[in-house]
Amino acid sequence: MQAISKSSAPVSLGFLNIAAAAVYAFASVGSTGAKAQTPPTNSVTCAAPTTTAGGTPKGLISADTPVANGVRLFSSASKFTMEFVTNAPAADHVNWTVQDYQGNVRGSGSFAVPAGVQTSKITCSSTATGYFALTGTLSNAGGTLPRAGTRPAGIATFGVLPNVSWALPPVTYTSQDQHRFGMQGENDKPALLNALGVTQVLDWRQLSNMEPMRANSWHPTAAQSVANVDAMYKTGQIARLIRLDGIPAWASVTGAFTQDTYAPKDLSYFQGYMARVGADSDAIHKAYFPNMKNNYYQVTWEPKWAGSAESFVSMYKAVYEGLHSTDPHAVVMGVTSPDPGTQGDWGTGYMLRNYASLGLLNYVDGITTHSYYANHPSPAYPPERYDGNPNSYYQHQALDNQLRDLRSEMQTLKPNMRLWSSEVGIAYDTGITYASGPSSNQLFAQAAVAARTHLTVLGEGAQVTYFFYGSDYPTEIGFGTFFDIVNPQGDFHATTLSPKPEALAFAAMTRIIDGTETLGHLNNLPASIYGYAFQQLGNGKVVTALWSHNNANWPTTSGVYSQTARTSYTLTVDAPGTSGKVTVFDMMGNPSILAYTNGAITLTLSETPIYVVSSNANVIKANVTKPVGYTGQ
Repeated sequence: MQAISKSSAPVSLGFLNIAAAAVYAFASVGSTGAKAQTPPTNSVTCAAPTTTAGGTPKGLISADTPVANGVRLFSSASKFTMEFVTNAPAADHVNWTVQDYQGNVRGSGSFAVPAGVQTSKITCSSTATGYFALTGTLSNAGGTLPRAGTRPAGIATFGVLPNVSWALPPVTYTSQDQHRFGMQGENDKPALLNALGVTQVLDWRQLSNMEPMRANSWHPTAAQSVANVDAMYKTGQIARLIRLDGIPAWASVTGAFTQDTYAPKDLSYFQGYMARVGADSDAIHKAYFPNMKNNYYQVTWEPKWAGSAESFVSMYKAVYEGLHSTDPHAVVMGVTSPDPGTQGDWGTGYMLRNYASLGLLNYVDGITTHSYYANHPSPAYPPERYDGNPNSYYQHQALDNQLRDLRSEMQTLKPNMRLWSSEVGIAYDTGITYASGPSSNQLFAQAAVAARTHLTVLGEGAQVTYFFYGSDYPTEIGFGTFFDIVNPQGDFHATTLSPKPEALAFAAMTRIIDGTETLGHLNNLPASIYGYAFQQLGNGKVVTALWSHNNANWPTTSGVYSQTARTSYTLTVDAPGTSGKVTVFDMMGNPSILAYTNGAITLTLSETPIYVVSSNANVIKANVTKPVGYTGQ
């Protein structure tokens, strides 16, 4: 991740919305002192609680939705348990609500608890999917749910995973390379990756990792490579992007560890080391990934190159020739600068252009980039253009423009290369700390901006995009997809997690977009509307992702972002004169069935993406522009 410098101080909205609860609430079945009602569509329903003495109190009241794997994500068909621990000074009632990412109350109830430490468990299920925030307080004694790690006070969060297979039948993958989603930060949590729909992660084969202290200390046999690879890869379900940056002190020209600043002092040795890495990968590939076409390698990571341009290209040459000498499936990629664009000295396209004359393109099989479009990607700095002036800073920095420039540059230098975005994440607005906590509005906005960012990456011609990061971690505030509910400042390797809205937006996106090829961006869109079309592999269903973004609804100076602004747009989904129905999924994977007439449907768009599933691919293909150089999955 790059440096963070821009600032925007948000205004906290808080989480509890008692007025909304009063309007939307319905009683949990069997709750003491409340009358059961028919729950609304897409709701959380619960059985009567069971209360027993004891528990571990955290103030007057605390709550959780415990689960064995520690990630608090549940399948749409499963039951889950809401657990409250109370320490009321006298007999009291717990009032609780479950709110979605928009603040709508999807369930509520009240039940009696005796004085003292009590644990109450409620078995629930949900017909809605997505992110949910559980709130609770005591009628007489008050209290609110305490802060837990980086999760703010007032909420305990969980997610219900969508099932879209009834509208989007699972596709047949001819190779694992066709999957489109990776993630940084959760390599040790295969259950979490599976829940999110992630099928790729980074694996480490840097010289600094494998031979940190001395040369020639890592010489695995094929049998050792197969036996010693992380257990997660042995399932063959999670693929590897093999990271190669990082030079230990003994191999460095500076005498100290270096990373993406200088080439190692002995490139002949470095090439031989890469040959060992290639042999290691080939053995792992044969054992666990027989249906995968390639092994993918990333040479540098956001390089701040201080050596000569010639040494940069020479290092890539050593890596390329070493890997290809032993790995028949090697795909060597770089340069992985933090910005995709062709302007400025830290853009991927800019670096490719600068090093092309020295032969760099002879030593890469594909391009990796990080897709940051601002110094501090956050709700205050969304990926879309800010105005219609083609020469303005924000127009140039818009992510779609940067990716189009990069794709064009790639096509000029070496046509039809694959493009991977191996990192992009959305932080909280500057000024928010873990101690102060994000508001519900900030979490909503983070999810909306993150979803739009990754859809733009794929829609503009990247074969793969990587979510960043798994859990909250120190210093760079809010990049986590999950709260770390143990460590107050987060931890890179947190094990006890609670989802943010962003996590469930990703879970819906992977289920809807994975297994597709990009058709391209929609043509002739109004200035405030964005849209990309995708088609399932094997000429299957078409998915069109759409949203609106208007600066007037996204006032970055206040840090409060509109959840109600709406824009109409008519999408052509079928031939003129036809009528029928399409399925529309919201950002969390909740479906609606909508009718169209004369081949077109009028949609209501907002700052959160929707996904329109239709069948007439020819009509959609006639209204899109395919990314330059994109050759499919």
